[in-house]
Amino acid sequence: MTPTAAHPVLEAIRGRLVVSCQAYPGEPMRDPDTMRRVAEAAAAGGAAGIRAQGVEDLRRIRAALDLPLIGLWKDGDADVHITPTLEHALAVAEAGADIVAVDGTGRPRPDGRDLAGTVTAVHERTGRLVMADVSTYEEGVAAAEAGADVVGTTLAGYTPYSRRTDGPDLDLLARLAADLPVPVVAEGRIHTTEQAGAAVEAGAYAVVVGTAITHPTTITRWFAERVTSTTPRS
Repeated sequence: MTPTAAHPVLEAIRGRLVVSCQAYPGEPMRDPDTMRRVAEAAAAGGAAGIRAQGVEDLRRIRAALDLPLIGLWKDGDADVHITPTLEHALAVAEAGADIVAVDGTGRPRPDGRDLAGTVTAVHERTGRLVMADVSTYEEGVAAAEAGADVVGTTLAGYTPYSRRTDGPDLDLLARLAADLPVPVVAEGRIHTTEQAGAAVEAGAYAVVVGTAITHPTTITRWFAERVTSTTPRS
C-alpha cells in the first residue's frame, strides 16, 4: 500500500537514512554533548534525520542541526519504557523533536492511557507527529488505526512474544509496508549496508541505523570476537 500524502518532515526522510544516536547508562559516551557531536558527525556523513533519546540530548541536537529529529525518552524498568507516558511524550516534543517515538505495543502503559489516547493528546497539544515502535504485525496495524503517523519495526524481537531474527525482520517489514496506509520505517539489528538495502527493497519508507554507526563499544566487540575466534594460518 502506498502511504498517504506525507508531512514535510516525513518527506525529508523518504527513502533515506536516519541515524540513531544513543548511548547506554554508565557508558563513556552517555553524555548529551557527546551525543550532539555524534549526531553532527552522522549529518556530515549524509544522514537525512536523527533519532535520539533523552530531553537534554534532544535539546542540544535540535540546537545544532536542522534535520528531522525523532525523539524518545527511555525511562523506568517496566516493559513499556520508550516514552512510556504522555508526560514523557510532551517533554520530548517540547525538547524539539519533530516526531515523538513511543512504545506502540499492546502492553499496558504506566499512566493507564491507551496508545490512541496518547497519540491524540500529542497531536492536539503539540502538533508533532508520532512514531509507534512495534514488535508484531498486529501491533503495527493497531498502531496505524490508533492514529500513529509512522510505524517502526523497532521492537521486533525485543518483546517476549515477538520473533527475533538474525538481522532485521524483513518479513514483518514487508507485510506492514504492504498493508499499512502510513509510512513504515525499518529499525532494529540493521548492521550492514546490505541489510539496509534489503530493508529498502522490502518496502521501508526510511531506514534507521544505530548501533552499527554510533555505538563503538558494540562495534569493537564484534571485531574483537571475530579476531580472537579466528584460527591464524600456521
